[in-house]
Amino acid sequence: MVLSRRASWFLLAVGVWTWVIWPRFLRAIWADDRSWDDGPTSFFLVHAVLIGTSLAIGTAVGWIGWRGLRAARRPPAPQAEPQRQP
Repeated sequence: MVLSRRASWFLLAVGVWTWVIWPRFLRAIWADDRSWDDGPTSFFLVHAVLIGTSLAIGTAVGWIGWRGLRAARRPPAPQAEPQRQP
């Protein structure tokens, strides 16, 4: 599959955006009073799973965008001519 430059940049931006937003959310959840009661609460654990999953998906999407941009910069491979049958 070939991605356009626009699609590749979009995917890369989504990956970066994910890594900007979700760690901030983790800090907010960590500081929330509902997160701790003699250890982590269900509130914290559910949000930690949500954050971890979102970061994993954002990383994968960003990686696809990065690979799409790298592939767009490479010159296309030369096409082999079909052999003629005598």
